Amino acid sequence: MAKVLVPLADGCEELEAVTIIDLLRRAGIEVVSAGLNPGVVKASRGVQLVPDLTLDRALQDDYDMVVLPGGMPGAAHLKSDPRILRLLKDMAAAGKYTAAICAAPMVLAEAGVLDGRQATSYPGFLDGLPGVTVSAAAVVRDGKVLTSRGPGTAMDFALALIETLAGADKRQQVEAALVRS
Repeated sequence: MAKVLVPLADGCEELEAVTIIDLLRRAGIEVVSAGLNPGVVKASRGVQLVPDLTLDRALQDDYDMVVLPGGMPGAAHLKSDPRILRLLKDMAAAGKYTAAICAAPMVLAEAGVLDGRQATSYPGFLDGLPGVTVSAAAVVRDGKVLTSRGPGTAMDFALALIETLAGADKRQQVEAALVRS
């Protein structure tokens, strides 16, 4: 079974964070949510999220994928945290998956993970970055890097993560139970 780390920072986009965690868990994927700091994370709309672990504790384990929720100032907090940048660099160097949505692809860019890749983000967050081809697609996968645009694409993003980690059949199973149509 795949193991995924979802770091949570104050000011993260709660719809994205909860959708990612929820759908991956529905697929039977082990998800660890980790707060940058001890205690409750206050998301961008005031929702209080209780992480499973602190980031320091979570970093003692290995993961198949790290997924960054967006939102501001949450993505800015992720971008300024040296532990997150080191983790992203290490994951990429090990050939493991990195993923980000909304404003958080800028964190992947800061870590050098988007160099020479195609990616998407909330409008404006990747503009003008050298070496990144910006797409307007809802979800973009380039090698072992997945990115998405924002709260409105969170479900599509989470389903793409499921497909990447557990296959198309598992994605279809989870999606069918959501009754999206």
